[in-house]
Amino acid sequence: MTPDSDVLKSRSDFIKKTAGNAGFDYCGIARARRLDEQEQNLREYLSENRHGQMSYMENHFEKRLDPRKLVPGAKSVISLMYNYYPRDFFPADAEYKISRYALGKDYHFVVKDRMRQLVAAMQAELGEFGFRVFTDSAPVLERAWALEAGLGWQGKNTMLINLKHGSYFFLAEIILDMELEYDRPLKKDFCGSCHRCLDACPTAALTAYNIDASKCISYLTIENRQEQIPEKFRGDYSEWVFGCDICQEVCPWNKFSKEHDEPEFMPHPDLLKMTPLQWEELSPEQYRELFRKNPVKRTKYSGLKRNIDFLNDQNL
Repeated sequence: MTPDSDVLKSRSDFIKKTAGNAGFDYCGIARARRLDEQEQNLREYLSENRHGQMSYMENHFEKRLDPRKLVPGAKSVISLMYNYYPRDFFPADAEYKISRYALGKDYHFVVKDRMRQLVAAMQAELGEFGFRVFTDSAPVLERAWALEAGLGWQGKNTMLINLKHGSYFFLAEIILDMELEYDRPLKKDFCGSCHRCLDACPTAALTAYNIDASKCISYLTIENRQEQIPEKFRGDYSEWVFGCDICQEVCPWNKFSKEHDEPEFMPHPDLLKMTPLQWEELSPEQYRELFRKNPVKRTKYSGLKRNIDFLNDQNL
C-alpha cells in the first residue's frame, strides 16, 4: 500500500533537512527505475573505447542502468552533493598542481561517513529500511541520478553543474526500498552557446556533452597504468600531475562556487608551498607524509613520479 502524499512529503522533507545537517549542500530524490534513455549513450561510450583502460566500466551493465538490481525492492534514489571547493589553492604560476578534489582526505571516507550519519538519523525517525550507500564506488550512474533528482544539468564538459554553486561537488547516492516524494529534473540546459570548456581542453578530450576519457588529463595522470604517458600528449598540457580542473576553472558558473567548511579536506600544510625542485625530488617517505589517506594514493608513488617526470621533461 502506497503511503499518502502527505506522508511521502514529510519523509522527503525530513531527509533533505537532515542531509543539510550532515553537511550535504544539496539533496534531491528520484524514483528508482531503469534509466532506459541512458542505455544507448553507455553502449556507444564503451564500444568506442572512450573509457580507456577503465575496463571495470564494462562490467555490470544492467546494474548501471537499474538501481533495483543493486538494492532489491528499491523504490527511491537519494542524490547528494558535497562541496569540495577550497579556500586556498596552488599559485596561478605553479609548475605542478593536483586537482582541487584531491587536496585533503580521500572523499570516499569523508562522504561515506556523512552518509552513514544521515542514514542513522533517517532510520531513527522513519523506521528501518533496506539501503546501500554509494560515492563513486559501484556501478551507479551518479550524474544521471543527480539530473533525475533536479540537482543541476549536465554541462558541455560532462560535469553536473548546479545553478547556484557550480560544479565543485562530490556526488553520492542512497538507494533504498522506501517510497518518497520525488523531485523533477531541470527542463533547461543553462550552458547556452558557451563553449569555453571545449576550447580550453588542451588534449581535445571534450566534445559538447561528451568526453573521451582516454585523452583526459585526469585519466592520463590517475587511471592510466602505462609506465609512460603517451608521447602524443607531450606539449599538450602542463602543471597537472594528478587530475585536472581546466574545464571547471573556465566554466562561468563556477564564479558562484563557495568555499567548503570541511576540515577533512584541508591540505597538508606543506603541500601548497612546494617548490618545483621539491616536487621533482619527492621521496617515497615525503610522498607518504604529504598524501596520507589522500586520493593521490590511487596513482601510487610511481605514478605520481611518472607524471612529474613527464612534465619536467616536457618543460626542458
